Amino acid sequence: MLTELSLRDFAIVDHLELELSSGMTAITGETGAGKSILLGALGLCLGERADAGSVRHGSERADLTARFDLSQLPAARTWLEARELPTDDCLLRRVLTKSGRSKAWINGQPATIADLKALGERLIEIHSQHAHQALLREETHLRLLDDFAGQRQAVAALGDTFRRWQSTRRRLKRLAEDGDELNARRQLLRYQVDELDQLALAEGELKALEDEQEELAHAEERLRETQFAAECCDHDDGGAMTLLNQAISRLTALPGSDRGRLADCLGMLGEARIQVEEAARELNHLAGVTELDPERLAWVEERLSEVHRIARKHHVMPEELTSLHQTLRESLEGLEGNEGDLETLATEAETLRDTWKEQARLIGEVRRQAAPRFAKAVQEQLAFLAMAKARFEVEVEERDTPTPEGLETVRLLISANPGQPTRPLSKVASGGELSRISLAILVVAARHSTIPTLVFDEVDVGVSGATAEIVGQLLRRLGEQGQVLTVTHLPQVAAQAHQHLHIEKQAEQDTTLTRMALLDEAGRVSELARMLGGVNLSDRTLAHAREMLDASQHPHH
Repeated sequence: MLTELSLRDFAIVDHLELELSSGMTAITGETGAGKSILLGALGLCLGERADAGSVRHGSERADLTARFDLSQLPAARTWLEARELPTDDCLLRRVLTKSGRSKAWINGQPATIADLKALGERLIEIHSQHAHQALLREETHLRLLDDFAGQRQAVAALGDTFRRWQSTRRRLKRLAEDGDELNARRQLLRYQVDELDQLALAEGELKALEDEQEELAHAEERLRETQFAAECCDHDDGGAMTLLNQAISRLTALPGSDRGRLADCLGMLGEARIQVEEAARELNHLAGVTELDPERLAWVEERLSEVHRIARKHHVMPEELTSLHQTLRESLEGLEGNEGDLETLATEAETLRDTWKEQARLIGEVRRQAAPRFAKAVQEQLAFLAMAKARFEVEVEERDTPTPEGLETVRLLISANPGQPTRPLSKVASGGELSRISLAILVVAARHSTIPTLVFDEVDVGVSGATAEIVGQLLRRLGEQGQVLTVTHLPQVAAQAHQHLHIEKQAEQDTTLTRMALLDEAGRVSELARMLGGVNLSDRTLAHAREMLDASQHPHH
């Protein structure tokens, strides 16, 4: 249940700490005093959308916290455990900045607004002034019956199965539609990969082929020219060696050839002879190892031209072919896998459809069994609310098309007067009747709710007199089972509460602030008197208020 609510710099509240207990708490105050502020703050802690206008004028940020006791809330504890958060109690915190930014925490850990919402649904139920309008919509009828039958979680699981089934069906349809296109793409890729498989161009092979082609293409010319050069060096008639030898022997024969500049020249000629001899030997060796291989050359040139042809076909450079081969092979492998996907997906969709059908069948059975019980429980409350002659029915009809909620539509029907046929709630004429009917339905649904904290925001609009007192008794009974917070304008309802929280506006210098306080008995009497009789509290009004409070708090009086 909700144990504390704390607001700082929110709307027209500077600072407020509220401690709340179980039972029924009435929240009253003059129109515009800020009762909606309290519920607004609670709503924000539970993940509702925020706007920058929520921050008090002149402040940088609003800070809101709500603390819950989880002893009666197993679903909330399970939710926290699944996220490895502490479960001894639950503190929700929301901070809004002037610029419109918002942050949230659950038990001190940063959380998303969606987390607050999901956990909030397991902590508290808020029935607002718009509950009557919501009751006119048929999707609300289905939810109320499911809540009454205690199958909220079963229906959530059904919705989950439905969404997975539909998503699988969509993927299957997409794959089937893409099938023809995929086949064409697959065939093209197979052809391209086969062609590159046959080419089988190895990494680094292109460079080696180009080098070899150059080598082989110039082999004949190299052989011719090296042989010619070798002969220039070492030919018997007029080769360089012969001429050098002649020069050396004639110079050596000269007197003084071992001295001076002549000796230097002879030294150089001797070195030149060694160099020429070495060069001749090397050139002869080169000529000896140069092989002419026209067949190999033809093969290399053919291989190179094939590489260039395929590269042109794919609009890439020849050196990019090996990486293209790899890419195309990977794409093909990806597509080959899809053929199996179709069968797998079809099986998966069928399994999900069967699961959904079975879940929906069980839920439908429970709905049909619960409908008359729900109608009977509401009928009893209507009698209590001075509509004993009304006839209330819950109609469950089969639908043709599957939905996330199952295969039924549920309609709540009423006949306010004997002899009249039952009609949809939206056709009920009087506002007072509608608010009593909706209250009866809400009370029955709340009794079967697994959530012990219920908030009723002016759900008693349009009710008056003796019925108002009965409404108060109803809410008090609900409060005895858990915790009920009710915002009300009716003194007959407020008098029934176990605690009474009063909200008032106070003008201080140039600001307006909201004050909230739990009233003691004297405070309750004067607030009830204000609600009964307006601004000037006469002794008679006060006496009436005291009497009303005594009668409500001690029914045996």
